[in-house]
Order: sequence, then C-alpha cells, then structure tokens
Amino acid sequence: MTYKILISAETLNQHLNAPDWVIFDCRFSLAEPEAGGSAYRHGHIPGARYAHLDKDLSSAITDHTGRHPLPNFTVLSQKLGNWGVSNHSQVVVYDDAGGAFADRLWWLLRVLGHDNVAVLDGGIKHWQKQGYALTTVLPAVNATTFRPYLNDELWLDAVQVQNSLARKSICLIDARTPERYRGQQEPIDPVAGHIPGAINRPFQLNLDSQGLFLTPDVLRNQFKQLIGNT
Repeated sequence: MTYKILISAETLNQHLNAPDWVIFDCRFSLAEPEAGGSAYRHGHIPGARYAHLDKDLSSAITDHTGRHPLPNFTVLSQKLGNWGVSNHSQVVVYDDAGGAFADRLWWLLRVLGHDNVAVLDGGIKHWQKQGYALTTVLPAVNATTFRPYLNDELWLDAVQVQNSLARKSICLIDARTPERYRGQQEPIDPVAGHIPGAINRPFQLNLDSQGLFLTPDVLRNQFKQLIGNT
C-alpha cells in the first residue's frame, strides 16, 4: 500500500524499518532559520533526514524573487537521491507547525513526479503524544538515483496568476493569518497586505483542536462554501 496524502503516527511507527521508506523532518522557524535543525539534532523520528527550508527547499533570493524561491529542480533531485530517495520510495514528511513547512516538500515531490509522499498527520507533536520514540541518532543513508518527471501543471508564475485573476478563471486563496492578510501585522515581509483578488482562509482552519487534519468531507464542504462565495 502506498500513502499519497496523509499518514497516521500509528501507521508510520509500524513502518519505521520498512525498506525504501524515507522520512523527512521539515521543522523550521521563519524568525530563527536554524531552530529547526537544532530541534532535529535534539530529537527526531527515527530514520528521519532533515530538510532545511532555506538551504534545501528553496533557491537563492534575487531582485526578482520572493522570500523563498523554488529550488533548482535538478539540484533538488540530486539531493533526494543522496538522501536515499528513489522513484519507488514511500516518503513521509513532518514538521511541528500543522504541515506549514512539510507541505512544501510534499508539493515539491509531486512537482518532480513523485506521488508516493504523505504528510504525517499531527506532525511530531502528535507522534510524541502517542508515546512514540524520538532519537538523536543520525540515520545511515544509502545514496541512490532519483529521476524527476516534471509536472509543470502544479504551479503558476506571477504573470499567469495576474492574468487568471483578471479573467476571473481562478480562486486565489491566501492561507496566512487574517491579520497579515488585512495588512494589520507583517512580521516578515517588507510590504503588508495581500494580492488583490485573493480571499483569506488561514491554513490552521484545516486542523482540529488536536492539530490533526479535518476529515475530507468536512474540508470539502468548507471549501465549497468558500469558493461559492467568490
């Protein structure tokens, strides 16, 4: 069986020693970029590699990019192979922020044509609540080859977004907090506010009080109501 969206802590624990399963710790702090790596060294899910948002999952900032430009896909594919990810691997990604950072690697792998990737539901916090172990031991990694098959239908550039908004052919969702969407707070970026035409739905609304994702039916109905109001 393969996992392509979510995986439970119980299921992951049952597969910690499964062949060709690769786990990634994606913890990160926008305020303290090295905090995630430090947390990883102090304790991570057994077998997990660490993927750094700035160093591994983004490319260098230029005058024409945002804060976290997409990585070079060739370079990322080489890194994936060095981390032991093959085209047949089951990949699991997690963080401690409701998927805010792990979801980036989930999406990047799908862009590279790798669908067997799942987000750990509840992240490392729920893993610990369930009583499962952490370790400080770095995993032994057997490098392999990862061959990307680029799916360029999974993203739009700024011009495409602007043109699509003008035609009203897309619904653009800003998943940040309402305060940042309204421009009342901006602790990170130089310009406050949102892209004209975007509607706000904070990503935290995808989660229940325990930090687990809401059921597909609940999410489907919520998004139907949201999109129906645009």
